[in-house]
Amino acid sequence: MVTTEELRERVAATEEWLLVRDEGRTFPLLASEIEISDSDGKRHFGFVDDKGFHSWRLNHAEVHGTELAIDVAGAFARRQEIFRLVPRTPAAELAAELELARLQLANEVAKLVADNFPAVRLGRVALSADNGRLAQIELQDGDRVPLAAMADITSKLPPEIVMTHAILWLERISSRKKKPVRRLWLIAEKRQARALQKLHGLLTDQRRSSIAIFSVDRKPDPPRLVELPPRTVRELFREKPPKLIVPAALETTRTAERIIGLAPDAVDIVLGRQGETLRFNGLPFARVRTMMGVEKAWLGTGSDMHVLNDETWEQLEELVASLKLHRSSAAPNKRHKLYKTSPEAWLESILRRNIKLLDANLVLSPIYNQFRFMREKIDLLALRRDGRLVVIELKTQPDRAGVFQAADYWRKIELQRRRGLLDRANLFGGRQILDKPALVYIAAPAWSFHRDFEYFARCLTPEIELWRFELHEAWREEVRVISRLEYR
Repeated sequence: MVTTEELRERVAATEEWLLVRDEGRTFPLLASEIEISDSDGKRHFGFVDDKGFHSWRLNHAEVHGTELAIDVAGAFARRQEIFRLVPRTPAAELAAELELARLQLANEVAKLVADNFPAVRLGRVALSADNGRLAQIELQDGDRVPLAAMADITSKLPPEIVMTHAILWLERISSRKKKPVRRLWLIAEKRQARALQKLHGLLTDQRRSSIAIFSVDRKPDPPRLVELPPRTVRELFREKPPKLIVPAALETTRTAERIIGLAPDAVDIVLGRQGETLRFNGLPFARVRTMMGVEKAWLGTGSDMHVLNDETWEQLEELVASLKLHRSSAAPNKRHKLYKTSPEAWLESILRRNIKLLDANLVLSPIYNQFRFMREKIDLLALRRDGRLVVIELKTQPDRAGVFQAADYWRKIELQRRRGLLDRANLFGGRQILDKPALVYIAAPAWSFHRDFEYFARCLTPEIELWRFELHEAWREEVRVISRLEYR
């Protein structure tokens, strides 16, 4: 058994702890937030969490390796628990360890380049300053011409983000006075490299010629780098399109209709292969699945879901009442979680009900925008009066990669359109799609466009007709377009 003084010393010896309770709940604590007192022959264990200060009767404490097991009881011994205090590595130390591990991976990429290209001379190896997840390697080719290489050392970043970082870094190192770099190698694992190759094909000729994509082939030992051939837009459309699965009819279950009746002006429905998702101003709050002919439903926001039945219907009504209060343009508390969550989905839900708020010449696809048939979620798909297809991407926060994300959606939709799949699916209720490339609309509140938006928009091939729609900042109250700009 550990004495009070020994327990104090052990707690003070570690700066950060993790408190683990019987129910599995955890809470981080500093040593200074833990109080161990001894008076009148009774010991107490106290700590501060987000609900305030708590004091428990301390029965006894034991040491298990680096952990402390503390047997405590509540007032009048009505409740007894065993707390575990687990040492935590300080955040600064964790960050340093992570940076060191990533720098090691960056040097492994540099070694891979050196092994595959013996004439290349390695220079500086560093991590990107903003997120530390990209290796930045400076080289010289066989003729001592400056060269650069970049790799996502986590292999988890979306290709749009990798491409934006690559272009910005190349812009910076190509404009310096001493030893400017004009060429960049983007190195990636096979799957990510293929995605980057497709995005690379959507750039202007000048941008495309300054960047090369390399895939890591790990079949041989040691691994080798394979340069992927650059593709033009025309070559991108030679690939086989994914299978297009669209339901013959959109039928709403009786349960979903009953839920919609609670707030018909605010609730919409998204159909997927797994059933129906009901959203209140874009926020999912109920789900319905039909299994073996029986409708089953759940209620709740986020991961906190409960079975919906006659006994819990009142809980659903209370949830909808809360949504009506807090997920409204007139909400009393603009910091409330229900108000702040999923703003882009909220904007989408407004335009789904009335797309003419964005452009009076648009007609939404009644099928596509209710049924998601692609893995990547395109916000809205519409048709202009002249038959021109329009891909609509919505943003409510600055997003540097948004331009390339929209461009990649354009490529996927264009592949479907050029093969006639969208026409055969009859997405627009008999309206024919014009045989011209789809347009891209990116709509966002005026101050929510990233400062690099125009720069990246001008990096895209002229075959993509991109429009910027600036909305009034109070879009929750009323969607108003205050500016339209074309980039081409």
